[in-house]
Amino acid sequence: MDKNKKSLFLCFGLFFTMIALSYASVPLYSLFCKVTGYGGTTQKVSANAHKIIDRKIKITFTAQTDPDLPWEFKPQQSSITVKVGETGLAFYSAKNLSPQRVTGMAVYNVTPDKAGKYFNKIHCFCFDQQSLDGKKEMPMPVTFFIDPSFADDANMKDVEEINLNYIFYKQ
Repeated sequence: MDKNKKSLFLCFGLFFTMIALSYASVPLYSLFCKVTGYGGTTQKVSANAHKIIDRKIKITFTAQTDPDLPWEFKPQQSSITVKVGETGLAFYSAKNLSPQRVTGMAVYNVTPDKAGKYFNKIHCFCFDQQSLDGKKEMPMPVTFFIDPSFADDANMKDVEEINLNYIFYKQ
């Protein structure tokens, strides 16, 4: 095989490898974030914490709505204070401002990012399509706890407040 054909095959191989990696990068990055809590990705669990520690953390709640979604979306409380390991319950509300049925989906993040791996959601409305009939309103509960291992992490000593933010997008 001559030098030009070898270079051509190498370039095509590199090109197809880069395309394959670009398609694989999103699910791999998502898996990485779920495992490590990177980027404020919270953990999804099905049970409460096994112990409660006497360290209190203020949880603040914020919300945004995509301009294409004709909803009013907001937290029903600005903050609550919970002990590490204690189950917390907060409510957001969504109101469809249009006369037609509209479907949306919420995504979330936690700040500071380093606290994401300790923020465990037991029940949440995120990543599920939510439909609201015209001019209707509904409460959206979030049940969560801060993992007790949060208190053992020296990197978390300065964290006194965690923000849970949701953004609703039109589907």
